[in-house]
Amino acid sequence: MQKPPVQQQTISLYQYQDTVRDAILGWKLQGNEAAVRWLLQTASPRLQQLIDRNDLLLPVPAPLDRMRQSGQHHAANLARWVAGECGAEMEWRLLRRQGSQARQSTLSGKARRKNLRKAFTLADQHRELLQTAHAKRLWIIDDIFTTGSTVHYAALAAAKTGLPVSVLTLARTRHRGSSI
Repeated sequence: MQKPPVQQQTISLYQYQDTVRDAILGWKLQGNEAAVRWLLQTASPRLQQLIDRNDLLLPVPAPLDRMRQSGQHHAANLARWVAGECGAEMEWRLLRRQGSQARQSTLSGKARRKNLRKAFTLADQHRELLQTAHAKRLWIIDDIFTTGSTVHYAALAAAKTGLPVSVLTLARTRHRGSSI
């Protein structure tokens, strides 16, 4: 690889298809979280293997205007639920979104990579937040892995803490030619 990812690992719990896709869309579009919570409970043994109690979960920051519109921060909800399944802590204040970007879902793969290049940064008080948490590893948490652009740029910002970074998503899309 000419440019390996900054994160040590990228794990998706499910394929974004069929009933998993329906569950996620029901949650994101209609607020029905029951099926997504069930998916996480089903994946609980795997989550407990992956995530240590001393790890810190960082939801991918959502744009403020979209949170106001939907009334939810899906990645933060997901990170809180994952934390509940594995006993780790979640910290939504460490990673910040800056600027204004187009919705990733409206863009091509190339445009997605360019769109978020400067979207994420560490909070000014990140050192204090990390000292309080006593974290040994950071996990970037997001709902759907499509091109990987979002988690890539979030992981780049998180890596500036000096801690190892991993990525966990609820689901991953399957691209043509992909063996995943």
